[in-house]
Amino acid sequence: MPQQSPLDVPEGDPFGPHNLPYGVFSTAADDRRRVGVRIGGFVLDAGAAAAALGSPFADLLGRSSLNPLLAAGHTAWRDVRRALTAWVTDPGHRPTVEPHLVPLDEVTLHLPYEVADYVDFYASEHHATNVGKMFRPDGDALTLNWKHLPIGYHGRSGTIVVSGTDVVRPSGQRKAPTDPAPVFGPSVKLDIEAEVGFVVGTPSELGRPVALGDFEEHVFGLFLLNDWSARDIQAWEYVPLGPFLGKSFATSVSAWVTPLEALDAARVTPPARDFPLQPYLDDTDLDRPGGFDLRISVSINGQEVAQPPFATMYWTAAQQLAHMTVNGASLRTGDVFGSGTVSGPEVGQRGSLLELTWNGRDAIELTDGKRTFLEDGDTVSLTAWAPGPDGTRVGLGEVVGRIAGSR
Repeated sequence: MPQQSPLDVPEGDPFGPHNLPYGVFSTAADDRRRVGVRIGGFVLDAGAAAAALGSPFADLLGRSSLNPLLAAGHTAWRDVRRALTAWVTDPGHRPTVEPHLVPLDEVTLHLPYEVADYVDFYASEHHATNVGKMFRPDGDALTLNWKHLPIGYHGRSGTIVVSGTDVVRPSGQRKAPTDPAPVFGPSVKLDIEAEVGFVVGTPSELGRPVALGDFEEHVFGLFLLNDWSARDIQAWEYVPLGPFLGKSFATSVSAWVTPLEALDAARVTPPARDFPLQPYLDDTDLDRPGGFDLRISVSINGQEVAQPPFATMYWTAAQQLAHMTVNGASLRTGDVFGSGTVSGPEVGQRGSLLELTWNGRDAIELTDGKRTFLEDGDTVSLTAWAPGPDGTRVGLGEVVGRIAGSR
């Protein structure tokens, strides 16, 4: 009986040839960082395979970062993906490709791109409404501007870390409403934010806004993102300029970037907008819908606590990109922007402990005890999948982070 090829991915595997996410890896035997493409339970050394096949993309794929590929632009992204698909599906390529496959459990995954700028948004109406009800119980849940523009803030790109990196509990000032004065110490309300991130490939010119319809010309792909948040530090510092130290200590991202083209079957129409939009945000006449049907799962210490649905997001990634450049701000290769916390209308669909426990009022039950916010030693995992072509599922690379004690 002939030996099965690693390229014979089992039916139903969410990382089959319909997916092919990109990452950067090394091995114990060779610590060089290389561009890899995930196929089933293996990682294809994309640069080595391209060189062995005499591909014109050998230079783009034979790098230590995805940035050269990101900068190459939309046409190159499409052509490279077509070539990769052929390499892993055409039996004639197997003798050349198979020697460059490495088992997934034998690789070390790294941050796959060099991050330029980082922006995070606040695009879930359910999340924003919940937060408003908590902190403005006698006023409107949503601020006056919320349905007119995607609210966001500039984060700290230098503290974006790859999945698997420990998150050190941050220290800072905090002041409860009943405290006479602020105190300093480790955060006691350390939280998660289940999000989706997007990475920019093609840059833009300073002073020239990026139109809604040009989203796919600039954005290479998406990934899961956990924007860790120290709620007590954030609550004391955010007036009047917004998030700062309560957010900037760490943001975890997946080691795998799913190209937008792999998610064609997951495109969905965003929720109905009940306010007229400014022309630069009006997406009613776009060729295809701007939402993505991503099914996210949040687990703490291996126990699922929420299933946030990305399809419910009020503001799309294309609208976010248009808004953050409408003032003329330029894009750079490696820019990352986050969706903001993903939450749905049901309790079990809330993407943060702030909402799941209603700011600590209602503890959630885990097998190892109750939680209102994260404790040292807790491990948080985000996973997700999306509908793919012909009834398949497209898996997104997970984001894992373990809480380490303050220093």
